Amino acid sequence: MRVIGLEEHFVTGELAGYGASSATIAQPGKWAEASRRLLDLTGERLSEMDAAGLDVQVLSLNAPGIQAETDPAVAVARATAVNDLLAETIAGHPDRFAGFAALPLQDPQAAAKELERAVTQLGLKGALVNAHTQGRYLDDPALRVVWEYATGLDVPLYLHPANGVDTAHVLSGHPELIGPMWSWGTDTASHVLRLIFGGVFDEFPDAKLLLGHLGEGLPYVLWRLDSRWGFHNHHGIELAREHPSDYLRHNLYITTSGVCDHPPLQCALLALGADHILFGTDYPFEEMGTATEFLRTAPIDEADRAKIAHGNAERLLGL
Repeated sequence: MRVIGLEEHFVTGELAGYGASSATIAQPGKWAEASRRLLDLTGERLSEMDAAGLDVQVLSLNAPGIQAETDPAVAVARATAVNDLLAETIAGHPDRFAGFAALPLQDPQAAAKELERAVTQLGLKGALVNAHTQGRYLDDPALRVVWEYATGLDVPLYLHPANGVDTAHVLSGHPELIGPMWSWGTDTASHVLRLIFGGVFDEFPDAKLLLGHLGEGLPYVLWRLDSRWGFHNHHGIELAREHPSDYLRHNLYITTSGVCDHPPLQCALLALGADHILFGTDYPFEEMGTATEFLRTAPIDEADRAKIAHGNAERLLGL
């Protein structure tokens, strides 16, 4: 069975410094090993893919990527360069790699044009966005042009976590909870809800959003979201589709990246359906072999396994 992974990270020497703030999250030895693997695009990565039975990686620049750059002009130049490098890497191994573009969201018009170039000229399959861009989220009116282009090109945006603008007071004194351990998931789930209540999916009803880590907890609170929306003060916000869950079931696609556990996978299948779940490994932060073994042994229908392993990625990304 063909297996395609959608959350497969890399970095370049020039851009590695943007991840310095994330380095404090991990144990030093773990970060050093992950950093070494991030820099290796086609060597050990390919041999690990072979050993794990992972046929294709959809590569994406590691968090926080270009979005950490404060100078919009520099962000535009570096996004262009890294997307060109990604396209060259894919051209050298077209059966093994595809890619998501990095976007200079500091300049929304330039980001939209770079997405267009990346898809139509470089053959990339969409874009991956690492959380906020200098405090601006994807529901910002200035970024609607990016959604316009993504929808017109019929490609997804993959929303990936990164360090937040600030730290919630409830986490004060507990730095161990900051990052992928906890805060990244809640921040990213909140970002998705901003898109719903900010009207992005009402303005672009066919937009496609990818979310890793089995949906950052969202598939498990659909009933609660709908129930509380019926109770809460709407503060002038009304949803064209009426219920928050309607958007999560329609616009959201999730990957298994970083969650190699069968019970939440089964719950996600019940909540969203097999057509909205895809495979990912979260390489190099999780082991490819662990992820593929998790998929291979999951107690699910074989037709659903095939959709998750490759069918949905082939349909959504044109692979």
